[in-house]
Formats: sequence, structure tokens, C-alpha cells
Amino acid sequence: MISNASVETRNIITIKGSVEIVSDFFFTAINSILYQRGIYQPETFKRESKYGLTVLTTTDPGLMSYLKNIMGQMETWLLHGNVQRLVVVVTGVDTGETLERWQFNVSVESNVEVSDSAGDENENSAGALNARRCSGEKYANSSLKGNKSLREIHSEIQAIIRQVTASVTFLPLLNEPCSFDLLVYTDMEAVVPKKWEDSDPRYIMNSQEVKLRSFTTSVHKVDSMVTYKEADEWDI
Repeated sequence: MISNASVETRNIITIKGSVEIVSDFFFTAINSILYQRGIYQPETFKRESKYGLTVLTTTDPGLMSYLKNIMGQMETWLLHGNVQRLVVVVTGVDTGETLERWQFNVSVESNVEVSDSAGDENENSAGALNARRCSGEKYANSSLKGNKSLREIHSEIQAIIRQVTASVTFLPLLNEPCSFDLLVYTDMEAVVPKKWEDSDPRYIMNSQEVKLRSFTTSVHKVDSMVTYKEADEWDI
């Protein structure tokens, strides 16, 4: 739930408010993917109203606790400008194959207002995105702001969630029980808790890619896409 503190007067989106919006979108998108792709049983989800849509949210206590812990860490990294992308990996339990990768790339908009206290920008130390950003604590403590209404932002998010819902029309059937993993790409400056571990990117051989819509808070921009394993001829 987005608090009223997320938005200042005259539709000014603060860095903290933008982080809350992006984190809430990730939580909703992950739940939608898990429901639509049948990773969890449909009876373990409840219907809620969000973004002008009816969305599905897990009622499984273990999954809810896991996602809340992940989102809490994500908010910290987003606040410090460390997050480059979030990937939801769907894996076949029987084959161990990666079947789908739902990728959400995160960037900081280049036209946002940054106070002088934010300091100079540093190059992305990880080099994965070859982008420029405000570094570490300077980014978190800056008065980074954008000016976009929640109505506009929610309309853009709504379009992405609708695409996730419609994914069953173009993605191959998942013909085996599946599990999921969350991969978070950060820069080298991110402080990583000990319980987190490095992972390979879990790429898919012989894959197809569908680019989904993007949204921007006017502080952060999120681009989304899904990559999936092509169905074998005998599965079509």
C-alpha cells in the first residue's frame, strides 16, 4: 500500500515515494506472474483492488514472508541507487531447465531535479548497464524529485499488469511443476546481507523475447520484458 507521504503537494514525487511505488509494483507483478503461470495454486491467492484493477495477492504465509523480506531489501538498495534489474526466473522442477525469465530493468531518469548536496555522479562500477547514477549515501540523502501524478503512474503500471495477465495467450504451456527464484542485479557498491548468495544469470537457450510496457515515476523508470523457452515441436 502506498502511503500518503509518498507524494508531496503539486504532484512532487520524492525519491522515497518513488522507491515505495517501484517496490509495490514489483510485489504486485511477482504475485501476478506466480498466479498466471500456475506456480502456486489459485486458491492460495486473494483478490484485491489496486491500480484500478483487480489483482491477485498470495495468502501463503511462507511466500508472503519471503516476498516482504525481499522487497524490504530491494527498497534499501533502490534508495541508494544500487538496483539495476530484478528477474523472476521460472524453472521446471523435473528438468531443472529455466523456462521463463521476467526481467524488470531499473534506471534513474536523467531529467529529475537533484539538489547540490547530492554531489557528482559516478560511473556504474559494475558496468552491466554502462549507465551513470548518483552514488550510495549521496543518492539516498539527495532531494531527488520528479513531478508526475499518481494517476498517470498507475495508468502505466496498469498496462503492464494487464500484459502479465494476458501472457497466457502467447507463452507456451508449462507442462511440469515449476518453482521460481528472484535474481537482483546490483552494482558493486551494494551492501549485500550474508544470507544472499551469488547466482548465475539463468539464461534460456533457444529463447524468444517479448518486450512489455514500461512505466516511470519521473524519478525511476522500469522497463519490462519476458524471455521464454521455445516449445518443442511435439509440445505444440
